[in-house]
Amino acid sequence: MNENRPSPRGTFGEKNKRFSSDGAQGAKKPFTRGKWDGKAKGGYKKEGKSAKPVSRMDARRLALNALADVTRANAYAGLALDKALRSSVLPPEEKRLATSIFYSAVENLLRIDYILKQFVEHMPEPIVEDILRIAAAQLLFMDKQPDHAVVDEAVKQARAFRGEGYTALVNGALRNLIRARDDKTIAYPDPAVRPIQALAVEYSVPEPLVKRLVDDYGIEFAQELLTYRPDERWETLRPNRMMMDDNQFSAYLTGRGWEHQPGPVPGSFRVRAAGDLPSDPDYRRGLFSIQGASSMLAAMAVKPQRGMRILDACAAPGGKACLMAEMMGGTGRVYAWDLHEHRVELIRAAKRRLKLDNLRPAAHDASVFRPEMAEEKLDAVLIDAPCSGLGVMINKPDIKYRQNDQTIAGLVEIQRNILEACCQYVKVGGALVYSTCTILPEENVRQVERFLRDHGEFRLDTDMSYLPHALRDKAENGMLQLYAHRDGMEGFFIARMVRVGDEA
Repeated sequence: MNENRPSPRGTFGEKNKRFSSDGAQGAKKPFTRGKWDGKAKGGYKKEGKSAKPVSRMDARRLALNALADVTRANAYAGLALDKALRSSVLPPEEKRLATSIFYSAVENLLRIDYILKQFVEHMPEPIVEDILRIAAAQLLFMDKQPDHAVVDEAVKQARAFRGEGYTALVNGALRNLIRARDDKTIAYPDPAVRPIQALAVEYSVPEPLVKRLVDDYGIEFAQELLTYRPDERWETLRPNRMMMDDNQFSAYLTGRGWEHQPGPVPGSFRVRAAGDLPSDPDYRRGLFSIQGASSMLAAMAVKPQRGMRILDACAAPGGKACLMAEMMGGTGRVYAWDLHEHRVELIRAAKRRLKLDNLRPAAHDASVFRPEMAEEKLDAVLIDAPCSGLGVMINKPDIKYRQNDQTIAGLVEIQRNILEACCQYVKVGGALVYSTCTILPEENVRQVERFLRDHGEFRLDTDMSYLPHALRDKAENGMLQLYAHRDGMEGFFIARMVRVGDEA
């Protein structure tokens, strides 16, 4: 289990020597710079005698390979780890350790880098930097890894990749880090002087994003958002509504011997220690789906009924489209679009797995108006729009490193274009549901308010009967913003609008 060690704030001590990348404090042996190649054996290509592959795979090496995919190849953390795990033959306990090390490093990457700069004057080449990051994650954020084992393995990795050129640097920097950690002399920004930077380092969130959260919510609420970590890790499942009701599914879970409890949304169940669920035979034959409670709520906001014609405009990987198709009892049509064909194939796979004949996946750009769809006069359109994803940072920690002012501005423009195109498909009396998995008002409340100013034919629907009773008082004027620390589920935004007339 991860456990944050104390975060001392103080002056960097003289005894905490800093090492430079030329091998100071150690052997000054020339090195040959390697190039990251996720497909090469061992990750880094051999480009010279010093670029040797590590002779064996273990949990720390697996975590190192996955981290390099994220930091060097810009891979998504979940995909990088999944690739590394599936290509290894490690026993389950080693895979669990690798997962813990990897996510400790990714979640705390900016904080780790800030600390490492106090011990390495000039950060060396990428592979050594990632070795130091993996080791620092264990020394600072994991309580069951012996210090000597962490340092020894990091030195072995440096030697295997780069010979003796960096072993002294890695050994010395990590031992000085341990000393500073124990003496509480690691330096951190003073929150009284630099509150934004202090929060950014403490929670490893880029300063521009921290500033946005503070500007929108105030520093206390922003800190609550950034501090929150769930006490327990549960997987959220739901039954295939074409096969089982809630009572039958609860009995099924009990029969499987899985520890479970009702989720925060009707029809959802929280399950723990169920193993590799996507590989479970019952999952593969469509008995249940893995879907977050907030995502389920977005589908429920459409209020699907038998025989409806519904568009899920940004549907991949298909969870919400499938739930709506199930709620309609296999009747009507759910058109499920996504921009990229490879992501549409995920929806098709879900359709086959769940045996949903009323689901119609297709590759379309939802921001481009399609006149033939306007003639369909749809009962409802769901736009789960591309967004910054900051509501799910806990489960996808690399998301926070991918967003900046420019990317967010681009996402806001895409969201606006999709709303403009897809609102035209909704018939009078029909519903337009807009949702995101972010907590930024610019992408949520302000986006909806702008749309309504431009489209007098729509109004917010204040009937929140689709929500569980515990959430209804948290909705305002037909809009609901969920926060993980307050509501115990993914950060999500949902607005349900209805078309009350023709466009002016």
